[in-house]
Amino acid sequence: MSMELDDCAPVTPDHLLEQVAACKPMGYRFVTMSCVDVGGAFDIIYHFDKDYTLRNLRMRIEDGQSIPSISSVYFAAALVENEIKDLFGLSFTGLALDYEGRFILSEGAPTAPMRKSPVPGVTTTPPERKEIVWPKKQ
Repeated sequence: MSMELDDCAPVTPDHLLEQVAACKPMGYRFVTMSCVDVGGAFDIIYHFDKDYTLRNLRMRIEDGQSIPSISSVYFAAALVENEIKDLFGLSFTGLALDYEGRFILSEGAPTAPMRKSPVPGVTTTPPERKEIVWPKKQ
């Protein structure tokens, strides 16, 4: 089953910032972003709202391609961009606030756990499991 988004305009990385910047003076607020691993590529969907009407921009990114951050236009986007960076292993250029892969994942967590395939060039070893020893009741 395929779901189509109403008012979903395609955008390329080269035109992303100008399209996003055009939303702000028109009164659109940034809502969030969605990321979908479509196998070898990723769909990034930017969601904006004005008067309870959503406007969406959809961008297809090839695996390994950098994504321009929109946090210079909508600062709150830095949070979602860092989350996508952690969960999918994607790279954003120009992030206003960069958690460097530790926004929601702790050290030793699986790398890019939402990806269908491993991050190119990154080998991961699962963390060593330690037995938990509970104190004995007195």
